[in-house]
Amino acid sequence: MKSMNTSLTPQAPATEPAATAAPAAQSPRSLLKQLQTQFPAFRDFLPLSIGIDKQILAVMPELDRKTMRTALGIHTGSLRYLKVMEKAKVRHDLDGTPGAEVTDTHRAHATQVLQERFKKEAERKKAEREAAAAEEAARVRADKLNQLTAKFSRKG
Repeated sequence: MKSMNTSLTPQAPATEPAATAAPAAQSPRSLLKQLQTQFPAFRDFLPLSIGIDKQILAVMPELDRKTMRTALGIHTGSLRYLKVMEKAKVRHDLDGTPGAEVTDTHRAHATQVLQERFKKEAERKKAEREAAAAEEAARVRADKLNQLTAKFSRKG
């Protein structure tokens, strides 16, 4: 009987801390998904108001700040967000309410980040094409050498 009590005792406390620790142990990507389902500004990739982290913490005080900042970095660094930010005029609160204007500096920064990203992607694709072309040239050269070897080894 005593062993049954001890087996039940750890389960009850283990369930309780797990429920309270779940939001703290949340990954940045799962937090971002939660923010996207919960708040229109994230779901619609609207330009976020400056200090949005304080608004999020006011609504969700149990969040780990580091996880939240990582999730915000993923969101604001996304291609879709940067494209919207590049043309945006107004920033939005969590509920989607328009707020302060987007400065020219922030629009220019979004444009610059996008250009750098596209340039880097183009360079990566070019390097892949060149590597594939070099590999194909090496394969063709090896085939020709094998054909020549076969041709001259028969006559010898």
